Amino acid sequence: MRYFGSFAQSKKVELSAMTLKQIRHEFGAEVEPFTLHIPLPELLAGAWMACRESLLVGIVRRDLKEAVAATVSAVNRCPYCVDAHNIMMLAFSGREYSSAISESRYDAIADEGVREVVRWAAATRSPGSSELNAPPFPPDEAPEFIGTALFFHYINRMVTILLGRSPLPFSKGTPKKAAMRMAAWYFGRAIHLSGTPCASLDLLPPADLPEDLRWSKSSRCISGAYAAFSRAVDDAGSEVLPEKVRNAIGHILDMWDGKDPGTLESLIALNLGKYTGRSRAAGELALCAALAPYRVTERLVSAFASHHPGDRQLLAVLAWGSFAAARRIGEWIGKPFEEKYR
Repeated sequence: MRYFGSFAQSKKVELSAMTLKQIRHEFGAEVEPFTLHIPLPELLAGAWMACRESLLVGIVRRDLKEAVAATVSAVNRCPYCVDAHNIMMLAFSGREYSSAISESRYDAIADEGVREVVRWAAATRSPGSSELNAPPFPPDEAPEFIGTALFFHYINRMVTILLGRSPLPFSKGTPKKAAMRMAAWYFGRAIHLSGTPCASLDLLPPADLPEDLRWSKSSRCISGAYAAFSRAVDDAGSEVLPEKVRNAIGHILDMWDGKDPGTLESLIALNLGKYTGRSRAAGELALCAALAPYRVTERLVSAFASHHPGDRQLLAVLAWGSFAAARRIGEWIGKPFEEKYR
């Protein structure tokens, strides 16, 4: 048993090393939104796969997808990711629209292509909106745009809970602009690399694609990445969240309309009220990560840690809740393309 445990651990270390090597080469650095997943190497690999195959490679202009990443991050009130992906837009095109995106002044964006995808991305938490019903891209580009949006609805939640407000040392004014220019120069080489689609898929074994991720079916690379990531998240979450609690949160998300909840207390009382102890603590934290990550408090984390000590369990619950919300959003932003992937 000791031998097999050591072998399994060595495989996890190897998986982390292989993933981090790809991230350094193609992203330009071991950036924190990925490295926060290190306690669970399968989650690290899956998150990288989903991001890489959607955002970094493909047929869609990189700056358009970076604009989606920055806009979704603004909608989710994640200033860290807004800054990070405005830096990437600046590195790719020499232009950045951080003020226009953060302040919803979309008419100030001169590039029509960027302006239209920004309006679409800003509507991704508004199911049934006119922007979602008439997406500004054709069906063959949909997996890249939807995959990018869905990944950032996931990672914004994780970053909001686990990281600071910005990757930059300055928060405003000329010092911040100068820091953005320096960061854009640093990432410039990596962002102009021409990556090969599907190159990350060997990191994790193939998995079945869940029905709610069918928007990705027309892209072998994106569907393969999201299927593997989904299984990694589900496997990690099921170790900590009982099935009955996962089902209760799923029921809440089925009724969610994308808006910030006025209060979580009534939802918790109605759907998780019969659970106590470990189950209740894990359920509350997962639900908060899904619907209101900015409300994750030290009290919630401490209550969870009293039953589930260790970084692995905390990461598993946060990832499961965050990805559950992102998958729900993916369902409604993929609706205009249902005939394509049916």
